[in-house]
Amino acid sequence: MLMPKRVKRRRVHRGRMKGTATKGNKVTYGDYGLVATECGWITSNQIEAARIAMTRSVKRGGKVYIKIFPHKPVTKKPAEVRMGSGKGAPEYWVAVVKPGRVMFEIEGVTEAQAREAMRLASHKLPVKCKFAIKEMEAKGGEA
Repeated sequence: MLMPKRVKRRRVHRGRMKGTATKGNKVTYGDYGLVATECGWITSNQIEAARIAMTRSVKRGGKVYIKIFPHKPVTKKPAEVRMGSGKGAPEYWVAVVKPGRVMFEIEGVTEAQAREAMRLASHKLPVKCKFAIKEMEAKGGEA
């Protein structure tokens, strides 16, 4: 399970998910990416399930990059406990994803294989996604 090795605070506020992603919104490592089109929390189990779906789809060909990490703890009180007496214990970890965030990248496969792998991975995630292709920067001065 993905989770931080150590944290500054055990329990954090829920926070707000407004606006679009300013960091991590470009395909950098791989050739193709999976981009979130809406905001949401993605749990560590969902990230792992998507990773497994992608690697099984490409059959050990190519390389998969995970560009999100679950830093945020989500607490939960036990079942049938009365109100009050503090906040619950951390139950699982989530990554906060905003629209435009590149969550997964893949390289070393054809576009058709990458599209299929990303389609399978998107079914494991709670947010709507789209397929993205890396933009090649124009090389200045070369003919």
